[in-house]
Amino acid sequence: MDDLQAVLARLARLHPKMIDLSLGRLARLLDALGRPQDRLPPVAHVAGTNGKGSVCAFLKAMCEAAGERVHVYTSPHLVRFNERIVLAGRQVSDAALIKAFERCEAANNGQPVTFFEITTAAAFLLFAETPADRLVLEVGLGGRFDATNVIGKPAVSVVTPVSLDHQEFLGPDITAIAGEKAGIFKPGAAAVIGRQEEEAERALLAGAMRAGAAPVKLWDRDYHVRVEHDRLVYEEEALVWDMPLPGLAGAHQVENAGAALAAARLLGLPEPAARAGLREARWPGRLHRLTTGPLADIAAQAGAELWLDGGHNPAAGAALARAMADLEAQRPRPLVLVCGFSPNKDARGFLAPFAGLVRRVIALAFETGRDGSMSAESAVLAAKLAGLNAQTAQSLAGAVENAAQETPAPRILICGSLYLAGEALALAEGLRPHKTAG
Repeated sequence: MDDLQAVLARLARLHPKMIDLSLGRLARLLDALGRPQDRLPPVAHVAGTNGKGSVCAFLKAMCEAAGERVHVYTSPHLVRFNERIVLAGRQVSDAALIKAFERCEAANNGQPVTFFEITTAAAFLLFAETPADRLVLEVGLGGRFDATNVIGKPAVSVVTPVSLDHQEFLGPDITAIAGEKAGIFKPGAAAVIGRQEEEAERALLAGAMRAGAAPVKLWDRDYHVRVEHDRLVYEEEALVWDMPLPGLAGAHQVENAGAALAAARLLGLPEPAARAGLREARWPGRLHRLTTGPLADIAAQAGAELWLDGGHNPAAGAALARAMADLEAQRPRPLVLVCGFSPNKDARGFLAPFAGLVRRVIALAFETGRDGSMSAESAVLAAKLAGLNAQTAQSLAGAVENAAQETPAPRILICGSLYLAGEALALAEGLRPHKTAG
């Protein structure tokens, strides 16, 4: 039997384009597989530009705290492809994945299909054939033409904050992008719209109305979330839940927690399960402290903190800058960014919110990016245009070692790309990341 990396490489050759948004090829393949998407447990479908993975993590933890067996589909992975498919609480095995891929290849019969489409079909096969009570399903890109959007009537659809990203596929502005993400709303299916910019909110509400989604819960209209005395307070018209602060770090997680709690209410989850899930949720690569492995050892030897986040667009940069400013207010340390970016990302827009907050930026290229990597020199130029002091490094270890020399002992944040975050986690775990086409 081929190893998993070899199978993933073979699947990547089935279509000349890595991203080609359409549902026709996947519909044909799913029909040939016996329509596994019609045999799934109740689905919580989550789209958005930033925060959708965190909302998925909160919902998984809340459902499991209620005693449910939960499937989860997310993308991309950080280290191993298996992270994308959680079957009733456990990551799928290599053997099960390979068998599902081979079944999909046989049913596809050599016809064009993108990597994300055929791997999503395999996920649906696995989800349909493994007993569970819930599927938490994250959109890959956009919504309307995303491969996950073949679900007839989800139990709930959630759209987290929408911002500029992937404009080459989703449209030039917030209104167009929000319109694409509103494509996951379905007739008679409940919907949650998280905190949005005004134009995104208008587009999402219009999309929900066109689709006939009902009921629709909107941030600050139908539900409210705030922090009081180190507690999170969730409110609806006739309900108040006193919750712990989210288990995921950063003030932006309050918004994500609010959307997850609104969805949990629509799913009928009890308050104790929501409370436990909010506290216990974990989501690697999203503003978490790295404390093991060679990079953490380098930082620890210098007395430095090492943090990791995969956010990669301007809105994510702004949220990260706020989180770092909050940490600075609590425990002052000089901040050094170790960053890398995919070639099509707005590195200057991501870095601009850090002006006045960071001591310096150390930029590098990474190896595992689907589209390659922005050169370290280009990232340095973006940093300088954002008003930041910047230099290059040849490796993650070299960058962290350089950053750790700052005095007093610094706070180091590895950021700018999920691929870079994956390479950092792979080093910590002593693994080689799975490189994929999507």
